[in-house]
Amino acid sequence: MDTKALLKRLYGHDVTDFEIISLTGDASNRRYHRVVRGPDVTPARLMIMELPDDALDSDEVTAGDTPAELPFLNLQRYMANADLPVPEIYLDAVNDGAVLLEDLGDETFVAKIDGSSTEVMEAWYGAAVDLMVRMHDRMWPVPEGCLAATRAFDYDLLRWELDHYREWGAEARSGRALESDLRGRLDRVFDDLAKEIAALPRGFVHRDYQSRNLMIKGDDPIPQNITIIDFQDALVGPRVYDLVALLNDSYVDVPKEMQTRIISRYAVARGIDPVELEREFDLVTIQRKLKDGGRFVFIDQVKGNPNFLPFVEKSFRRVRSALERLPGHDDLKKILAKVDPVKFGSISS
Repeated sequence: MDTKALLKRLYGHDVTDFEIISLTGDASNRRYHRVVRGPDVTPARLMIMELPDDALDSDEVTAGDTPAELPFLNLQRYMANADLPVPEIYLDAVNDGAVLLEDLGDETFVAKIDGSSTEVMEAWYGAAVDLMVRMHDRMWPVPEGCLAATRAFDYDLLRWELDHYREWGAEARSGRALESDLRGRLDRVFDDLAKEIAALPRGFVHRDYQSRNLMIKGDDPIPQNITIIDFQDALVGPRVYDLVALLNDSYVDVPKEMQTRIISRYAVARGIDPVELEREFDLVTIQRKLKDGGRFVFIDQVKGNPNFLPFVEKSFRRVRSALERLPGHDDLKKILAKVDPVKFGSISS
């Protein structure tokens, strides 16, 4: 990546007075670099998103055709047009392996609420879910031309993610493959779970609307300055999915009573029965958090990044809590208990 050439394209002249700071990566295969210039220059700070060679590819076997446009740019454009707070794009240099965009700072939602009182925490979650309501209202139906309209949390993708749990969260984590009979029984209950979730009411889904993907700009104590990032995987899926991602992420323990109030807040704002939405919430939590636990093991064993391993157990605790609340689904509970009796054993129906 030729940083000077990129900056020359952005500012229109040779740039030498800048500092570049490479940031620590996460689970993404993209790299980020902060560029800092003097206060009299606009923009005085920016981020360079350095793209991998396979930026348009996905490791999901059901991802469909390779898109013609970088999904991040496509989704940013449609979300910005819907007056949603997303980072500004300064320069599309995809052909040169980079995108130059607004620097949102370093304060994530999870950092903002760290150590805060219950009241402050709930105020921020309320603001985050109010923004989610705006996003879901303004992006549904998904606008024509938006890549989210071409992708869906259908049965195949849901089922692939459940297999991801089986392969990494169960087999690779334990170091042994499931016996054929147990594997067959797990496949059947996962088939049923994927079909049930695929049939739920649908809407626009960010897909990873959680505490590390919401940025806080400025020092305003009133929670009105949240910016949405990491939206490139948006698609059509269960209307409750983003609510699960936010309230049951692996990084923050949200008290159940607060969860219930925030779920109700969302339901009232969108004219949905809160009791029905809670049932959908628990159902999708099981699928999402099984996938997350397996994904974190995958990121360690395949990508060589162990930073997410501390969240494997938290993810599976979220699954257990949802299973305990969800009525019925006896076969699912019994089979998961056999797959991992420590995590999922002794759950009453």
